Amino acid sequence: MSPQEFARADRHGAGPADERRSVIAGYAIAIARALEHKGVDSRRVFRAAGVPETISNDPLERLSGAKTAALYRACVDVTGDPYFGLAVAKFIHASNIHAVGYALLASRTLLDFCQRLERYFAVVSGSAMLRLERDDAEVALRFRHLTLICSGNEDACLAFVLHFMRLLYRSDFRPLRIEIHHPCPVEGPEPYEASFGLRPSFDHPESALVFAASALTAPLAGACPELAQLNDRIASETLARLDKGDLRARVRERIVELMSSGDCSRRRVARELCMSEAALNRKLAQRGTRFQDLLNETRKELALGYLAQRSLSVTEIGFLLGFADTSNFTRAFKRWTGRSPTQHRSDASGPSA
Repeated sequence: MSPQEFARADRHGAGPADERRSVIAGYAIAIARALEHKGVDSRRVFRAAGVPETISNDPLERLSGAKTAALYRACVDVTGDPYFGLAVAKFIHASNIHAVGYALLASRTLLDFCQRLERYFAVVSGSAMLRLERDDAEVALRFRHLTLICSGNEDACLAFVLHFMRLLYRSDFRPLRIEIHHPCPVEGPEPYEASFGLRPSFDHPESALVFAASALTAPLAGACPELAQLNDRIASETLARLDKGDLRARVRERIVELMSSGDCSRRRVARELCMSEAALNRKLAQRGTRFQDLLNETRKELALGYLAQRSLSVTEIGFLLGFADTSNFTRAFKRWTGRSPTQHRSDASGPSA
């Protein structure tokens, strides 16, 4: 998207897909708080933008891209602050993004945080796709925009993610680089430097936060595996309910539900989804995956969370994951991570698997 196209989006709001791309409505609560902090009556601004004054934290209640853009335009008009999105980020509470927020708060490491955010980002916003890129030196969170979004919305998203990571880790934490999709405001980049701790670059095809890989593996003081897994499950269910056409999310939801029963087979999951095994295989292949891949991926994620809960024995974890005996679980875990469950648990201070 060119700077000219983005500027038109800022002025005129929605592109043709904006009505289909939505954000969690609880986000508007943070916008209202930011307005009130600046001494502005948020109800008046919401009315002017055509946004309901009363917003719930129900993750299924959504705000369209067009409404979000209109709301930001109204906020900038009334406050005279072209950097209003940076202010909004300070008022986004974990509760505003429902179970995703609480799962992020309970993450083991910042890498765990990034992986969780990638997995459930669609609950928070359908206006962009988030992907995690990793190598030995760097970890990048990259946002590919699916529709024309206003610059304030982009600023709030990037600033919120960094603010959340600082809250969990340390206040002076900062990325190696920040890449922003929209052009730099004519007023200059200084407010971004003050917020991010470094000067971002602008006019990129995607937005990105790029971190040193070594900075993301330190254990976080607020880690709580039980709370993380509970909210992961709620977030997975919400993701499946938001997009019933997302077969991957629906299959993962059924796998989690059936795991401890000892029968989360492809046949059982297909029956739960009211389709044949052949249809399930075909539809997953069309989405670039297989049932066994999703089963292994889900089991690995749950296993890592369970192993962080010292009250659970390795044998209990194996049964919770649907393995017939501990040896089968141990072999599978070694295949996923290169070490046994016991070795992983004893190396709690090492990098996340």
